[in-house]
Amino acid sequence: MDITDKLSFFPSLYQVVDHPKLGMWMLYITILLLSILVYKLGFAQKLPILKSVVIYTFLALGCTVLTFLGIFLPVAEGLVVAALILIIYKIRLHQSKKQEA
Repeated sequence: MDITDKLSFFPSLYQVVDHPKLGMWMLYITILLLSILVYKLGFAQKLPILKSVVIYTFLALGCTVLTFLGIFLPVAEGLVVAALILIIYKIRLHQSKKQEA
């Protein structure tokens, strides 16, 4: 039984089995950047700098757990889909506001 058959797309792309240290760091950075993008597109509000630091710190800690889950589960792929949906939503929202004005 080969473990590489059960990996999701990003861990197999980053070759987590062959290069575990580099692959896991690349997967962590990918999940962190995608989580920040989804947060900024969908949920972010204007906050004071200290509150933003706290939020991003906890986001980074949460992404550590998501990275371990993301080896076999499609975590990064789900974040890509969420980011695409939010980008489409923001574009359509901007176009409708532009038409009203």
